[in-house]
Amino acid sequence: MTEGARIALAVGAALALGFLVMACVTDQPWAAFRALVTGPLPSMERAADGRLVMHRLVRFGAWLQDATTLTLVGLAIAIPFRARQFSLGADGQLFMGALAAAALSLGLGDVPAAIALPLAFLAAAMAGAAWGLAAGLLKTRFEANEIVTTLMLNVVAVQVYRLIVGRVLNDPTAGFITTPPLPGAATLGPLIARTNVTAMVLVAPAAVAAVVFLLRRTTLGYEIDLAGANPWFAARAGVPVARATVLAFALGGAFAGLAGFHVSNALLKRLPVDLTPGMGLEGIVVALLARGRVAALPLAALGYAYLRVGAQAMERATDVPREVVLVIQALIILFVVSDRLAPLALGSLRRVWMRIGRTA
Repeated sequence: MTEGARIALAVGAALALGFLVMACVTDQPWAAFRALVTGPLPSMERAADGRLVMHRLVRFGAWLQDATTLTLVGLAIAIPFRARQFSLGADGQLFMGALAAAALSLGLGDVPAAIALPLAFLAAAMAGAAWGLAAGLLKTRFEANEIVTTLMLNVVAVQVYRLIVGRVLNDPTAGFITTPPLPGAATLGPLIARTNVTAMVLVAPAAVAAVVFLLRRTTLGYEIDLAGANPWFAARAGVPVARATVLAFALGGAFAGLAGFHVSNALLKRLPVDLTPGMGLEGIVVALLARGRVAALPLAALGYAYLRVGAQAMERATDVPREVVLVIQALIILFVVSDRLAPLALGSLRRVWMRIGRTA
């Protein structure tokens, strides 16, 4: 069975089990399932004058927006993992990237977009890379466990973010603790009306393509892969294992920083003090769904974001809570990481369905 067929089987098995869970909590499981599956998609209707009008663009935009952020955060997890380093620091790197991009945008003021946007983009990438670099240096210089250090760096990053937004960049005229609106020249405009889908939706797959090229066609990519596959052999072969590990952390951090730029300069266009952490942890889910394949990250991000937005649509249209989708997401991960669970689950469902048919 091919990799794609195996993942499709895992998703199908999880959705089937999810439908059974819906049947246990609502009298209208088909309506809830339909809302989950079709919720993120736009609908076409003909207006009175004969024109075709698209509806539900907000949900469609939310799907693409989430997928863009998740793709970049997934890169922050997947690159260190190629060096066999399990980084959990994407949250902190995202916060630092968003803070750097917003602070620079506010500091530049009314400069042309041709200057403001590239500088904010670069500042976000550099801030995220610096936060990832810190974790890499702690790993290679002091042999600190990367899971612990990246989690602690997340805490530091969130508190630094809240301190600077609340004390330094706070807008006293706003009704809540937030930065002033970012200058228009430093923000990205929407590509689709009534959404916040910006050019970042094109940057994310381009970033994935660049990383694939780096890993497959460059010396640094070879060193990162070899350092992860067999550090002892890599060191014997003259590969600078410590440098490759540190750079893997820094590169991953740079893409998490770009996810922060997407949040600050494309989606929110200002930064509230209560920006919710957790997107970095969802990047781990995306990386797991891609099974370590960088090229598969955009598809994994689109699928995961689809479930997120579908859950919101289902919760609004029916009496099924979105926690049911959390069950489906957990089942998808279990089935993807274990090749035997999905066929076993589908076989069990088939036997249950046959028994129900006999009793009916």
